[in-house]
Amino acid sequence: MKVLIACEYSGTVRDAFTRAGHWAVSCDIMPSDSPGWHYQGDVLDCLNDGWDLMIAHPPCTHLAVSGAKHFHKKADLQAEALEFVQALMDAPIDRICIENPVSVISSRIRKPEQIIQPWQFGDEFQKTTCLWLKNLPPLIPTKIVGKGEFITFQSGKKMPKWYSNAKGKSRSKTFQGIADAMATQWGKGVL
Repeated sequence: MKVLIACEYSGTVRDAFTRAGHWAVSCDIMPSDSPGWHYQGDVLDCLNDGWDLMIAHPPCTHLAVSGAKHFHKKADLQAEALEFVQALMDAPIDRICIENPVSVISSRIRKPEQIIQPWQFGDEFQKTTCLWLKNLPPLIPTKIVGKGEFITFQSGKKMPKWYSNAKGKSRSKTFQGIADAMATQWGKGVL
């Protein structure tokens, strides 16, 4: 199967599909953090290249509701980000997954077909992840584990400890258990 992993610099999902025997290519404007097939550039340039499946991780900077207090300052940037997401959803690819945290995609385009957590796939972490699916079944949890540690701020707000300690790119990386589930479940028997 020919698989495009859009907006992925880490290679995590790409490598999971490669290990499962597929020809997988990651694409991002940044270079890949790990060796493997990677197109450094605009993913819109390669959407028409005959892919069987695309899993896309569009940047959430202007979409995630965690930044809602700043939305009024960046309406134009948010509109561009939503236009990019819609272009990915409309790509001429039979099977598509768009992955993002809880975001305005739900209210401005459509609600996700599934919401998952890393702890449902063997990684003891909490990170609410929405999946917008086209011709793909929801992922089936593979290994339920604990939700990981949380910290509580003086304000009473709780946050996963891993997230409070993580910086930049490491916050957006796909957890290995989810990547493996995508490759196993969407790479065999379904297609």
